[in-house]
Amino acid sequence: MMHIDHCESPIGRLVLAAGDHGLVALEFEDHWDVARKRLEHRFGTVSNGQPLVETRAKLEAYFAGEVTALDEVAVDPQGTPFQLRVWKALRAIPAGRTASYGNIARSLGLPAGASRAIGAANGSNPVAIVIPCHRVIRSDGALSGYGGGVERKRWLLQHEGAILL
Repeated sequence: MMHIDHCESPIGRLVLAAGDHGLVALEFEDHWDVARKRLEHRFGTVSNGQPLVETRAKLEAYFAGEVTALDEVAVDPQGTPFQLRVWKALRAIPAGRTASYGNIARSLGLPAGASRAIGAANGSNPVAIVIPCHRVIRSDGALSGYGGGVERKRWLLQHEGAILL
């Protein structure tokens, strides 16, 4: 069974979806239609259910300034074995820090040339913010694409203390 809930945030309303083993999706509401189709393909009909009180409370704590509040949120994303490895590596990047696509590749024992594959897995992340794909930047330090938009990525990094205005 899947439960859907919503959470207000300073960067837009979020939609949370969780199954029996953890969060399967966290999307900005303005991107929810694509996520809903992906979830319906995996789980069948998706509808509102039991509120995700604990996860919502951790998100609210995160946005209130407790930037490590999401570290222990259980996630259960669906992906290829490679994507799951990348997403696990993303969760190892602490709040307030960033890593380049090449850094992630090397941490997984891959050549820096695997950066494009890392970027593709990063872009497929279904659990925004909790799996912190926003902490991955280009090797020159520039902010690159983010599913929620580069301005949201910048906000998240500033909120975590990773970059200054």
